[in-house]
Amino acid sequence: MPKTSSAAGRTGRAREAVTTALVAPRRLSDLTSALEYLSSRTNFERANPAHLGADAFRLERMHGLLERLGQPHRDSRFVHVAGSKGKGSTVEMVASCLSACGYTVGVYTSPHLIDVRERIRLGSSWIAEADFVRLMRDVAEAAADVVKRLGEATYFEVLTALALKYFAEQAVDVAVIEVGLGGRLDSTNVITPEVCAITAIQLEHTQILGETLDLIAREKAGIMKPGVPCVTIEQPPEVLGVFRERAAELNTPLLVLGQDIDFSYRFEASPELGPHVRVCVQTSRSNFEHLPVPLRGHHQAANCGIALGVLDRLRERGFDTPERDVAAGLARTPSEGRMELVWERPRILIDGAHTAESIEAFMKAVGAHMRYDSMVAIFGCAADKSVDGLLQKLALGADKVIFTQAAGNPRAAKPADLARRFSELCGKMSQVEPSVKDAINTAYRSVGHEDLICVTGSFYVAGEAKQLLTEAKSKRSA
Repeated sequence: MPKTSSAAGRTGRAREAVTTALVAPRRLSDLTSALEYLSSRTNFERANPAHLGADAFRLERMHGLLERLGQPHRDSRFVHVAGSKGKGSTVEMVASCLSACGYTVGVYTSPHLIDVRERIRLGSSWIAEADFVRLMRDVAEAAADVVKRLGEATYFEVLTALALKYFAEQAVDVAVIEVGLGGRLDSTNVITPEVCAITAIQLEHTQILGETLDLIAREKAGIMKPGVPCVTIEQPPEVLGVFRERAAELNTPLLVLGQDIDFSYRFEASPELGPHVRVCVQTSRSNFEHLPVPLRGHHQAANCGIALGVLDRLRERGFDTPERDVAAGLARTPSEGRMELVWERPRILIDGAHTAESIEAFMKAVGAHMRYDSMVAIFGCAADKSVDGLLQKLALGADKVIFTQAAGNPRAAKPADLARRFSELCGKMSQVEPSVKDAINTAYRSVGHEDLICVTGSFYVAGEAKQLLTEAKSKRSA
């Protein structure tokens, strides 16, 4: 592997920039100025939750933006997906299946790995630069119009408004929308979907969403709408209790895999697919039988089940989702940031796991799907995470750990602090590197051909690693 460079693409540089002066909408004439404007917005993805005010999340401003933009969210049909873990995977599986069924599908996800335009897609195609710039100018003008009445639009509000406007312009058949944070007050919760879904609920963002599972579940259940079916999985009793209560209040169907929808899965291996999971989802309308889960890990079975449950409910709403096309779509599901192999020799995997449960699932999935001698983990996370839980799960799978941090992220935990806590908790030695670039180069020097390097702990660390290695590949092939 050649040395990685610290240079970043122009979108990556703008993503890391801290801009204090707001860019006037009329000056948004190219991608650089559009990204500078976006960077000038308050970005809760990078903010310390302890510093957020009580009015940090307000749907009034989203409604104001969309009214100024002509109510584009009323011109599209949607699938809405919330949850603590797995919502991004579920979005990708639903979208890929619908595309294979012949529909024009909008996709809105967060966060991004390298380029912010990854978040807004038609099928697998990112929004074009020209459309991104033009629509950013429209949204900026709308934001300037409502600022005195409703305050400054945030980073996520701007992107959400831009995505909804883009999907309306493109006349998509359906847009699959991932909730950013929580649900009830999330910027995406201005839509009325055909179907909504809620993936696994875990303790996360407790300073914002609440300290207990039932409080977090109430925030997630906020995406439910009257008469709109909601698909979920078997959850802890206090979580399902909240969901059922909310569904009863709204007179909306709540469909739980394994209870209201027949659902099963099994782990197997075959010469064609290697180790993998297969799922079955059966209803009176659908017979999705023994379909291979396209993403690695036992935990993806539940996400795949939810996706198939959503497709079944879309049939009820008039969508044609034949089993053969759904199977083909599942097989084409993108895996960016999910056990993604970004370098061959030595093998380097990236994964955006950032909770104790997701780190544990990632380590188990690597053990089930990959053969290797030793695992070197490059790890960085946000300081406001439940760090002890993350480190304990990391220790279960990694033979060697290198702690680092993503560039320009004020939420990042200091690598030295992580290493000290790791030693106290697990009694294991580790290394510290100041940057992801340095960590990759150190890991490379310490591994053999049969070893595995895993980069995880946050989407920002994983994304920076992917960008560095993508640039290194480009230089190698030039």
